[in-house]
Amino acid sequence: MTGKERIRTVLEHKEADRIAVDFGTTPVTGIHCKVVEALRQHYGLDPHPVYVHEPGQMLGYIEDDLAEALGTDTAGCFAPKNSIGVLNENWKEYRMPWGQVVMLPAKMVDSFTEKDGGLYSYPEGDKSLPPSCHMPERCYFFDSIERQQGEIDDDNLNVEDNLQEYGDIDEATLAYWKTVTDRAAKTGRAVVAGFGGMALGDVARIISPAIREPRGIRSVAEWYMSTVCRPDYIKEMFDRQSQIAVRNLEKIWNTVGENVDVVYVCGADFGTQTSQFLSVDTLNELYVPYYKRMNDWIHRHTTWKTFKHCCGAIYPLMDSLINAGFDIINPVQIAAKDMDPQRLKDEFGDRVTFWGGGVDTQKTLPFGTPAQVREEVMKLCDIFGKGGGFVYNTVHNIQANVPVENVVALMDTLKEIRA
Repeated sequence: MTGKERIRTVLEHKEADRIAVDFGTTPVTGIHCKVVEALRQHYGLDPHPVYVHEPGQMLGYIEDDLAEALGTDTAGCFAPKNSIGVLNENWKEYRMPWGQVVMLPAKMVDSFTEKDGGLYSYPEGDKSLPPSCHMPERCYFFDSIERQQGEIDDDNLNVEDNLQEYGDIDEATLAYWKTVTDRAAKTGRAVVAGFGGMALGDVARIISPAIREPRGIRSVAEWYMSTVCRPDYIKEMFDRQSQIAVRNLEKIWNTVGENVDVVYVCGADFGTQTSQFLSVDTLNELYVPYYKRMNDWIHRHTTWKTFKHCCGAIYPLMDSLINAGFDIINPVQIAAKDMDPQRLKDEFGDRVTFWGGGVDTQKTLPFGTPAQVREEVMKLCDIFGKGGGFVYNTVHNIQANVPVENVVALMDTLKEIRA
């Protein structure tokens, strides 16, 4: 089987010739650039600096040679602009605070400000604006900076302000998606694309480090309180956003068609380590109708499958997310409350594909031994892999200081399982 065939098979809840694998095709299934560099060294690949496609989390681009070494079945297509609104082009070397030289867009590099041991970046790389991201001293990724414009005046809230970053797709962006998906499709791997515009209530988009002057509700605390205090405002926002998304999806489908296999829809987290940010009733009332609008359009008019990222203890929310039309759930946070792998597979495995859950990234991968990593990978592949409906990935991204010997143990175990 090709990677494309393998992914499509497991998404139909059938067992493929071997476990399907993804590394690096989304902002939630990636690998920190520090580990990407270590893996390139381990496999004896060309030692050039790693390209960072998502600077917020400092995720490294998985080039074709490394994808081949890792045995990944997927190819990722990312938006033309990165998380602070700078085009991923005109790459320039930059030495990060931990000593690694990476490649970042020159416009971003040239706008960096170093202060008090930390690093600041600016929306669209424009230093005339207040910074929107900060990498603290001894840290390995950027934190977004809230830029709430004064106190919120409920009498004058305008939903247009929270739709600043959403609008009809232009011809240049459509041409970009055509180019990158054509290229990805030629790899023979399944193509995963993040078109954007569908992330309902994702706080990363609420804070919006890419927007020059954010308006509306841009505070994380205010946003979550708004799900209780301002439900009508949120419904209007999601109604408008999902309508825009459907218009854009139609244009994108007409442009890229079956080049794409999986669409990354939304990364809004609803779970904590032990509970949820919202109730089942709130999810069903505020989110599900608008998720269904987008997912139903995709399922009626395209061949794509839909991907939902949602961290934490989301067992009570699983039925609602499946009923909203999502084909894929990620990252499958197995260390969170009630997220027992066997229970998840038994109760939901015939209705949704688990994309992740392949090793615990909070304890086992960063702090365990290679033998413990191997044991857990073997166990989880056995549970989730039966009957299809599983694409191997770790529980969220592989972080900066994970011992490379543990990552190699993971990869070697996968190769053993897939042999």
